[in-house]
Amino acid sequence: MSKQKNPNIKIVADNRKARFAYEIMDTLETGLVLTGTEVKALREGRSNIQESYASVEGGELWLINSYVPEYFAGNRFNHEPRRRRKLLVSKKQLSKLAQAIEREGMTMVPLKLYFNERGMAKLELAVARGKKLHDKRETSKQRDWQREKARLLKERA
Repeated sequence: MSKQKNPNIKIVADNRKARFAYEIMDTLETGLVLTGTEVKALREGRSNIQESYASVEGGELWLINSYVPEYFAGNRFNHEPRRRRKLLVSKKQLSKLAQAIEREGMTMVPLKLYFNERGMAKLELAVARGKKLHDKRETSKQRDWQREKARLLKERA
């Protein structure tokens, strides 16, 4: 996904802690299998992917522990808020992900849940390695230094 902000994309949930806690190796855009009430609840923008992760089980990719609240007007046809959701990827991508997870000790972390230009729900999934405490400190130092440097340059100009 490009760094430019696209006005046609509506971000529903963002996992900002993932970039701090994990070293991102690769990102991938996946589709989601959702029910009607889940889509309506997502369009309201009340969702959470902070504690969720993706897993390969039975030859399929699943999003586990993501939270999509019940749609208030859904009455008895509502969905389970923390149900497992199937992610849509090609077989080639799935085998590549499964190999990276098994061989290199990586994990799959969702970064962003959004609606694309066509109105389809998409999930930006990252193949990542968990950072150690000293790596997190280094990331924090780098971020503070960049902030300080920008402030100093702004004062000089």
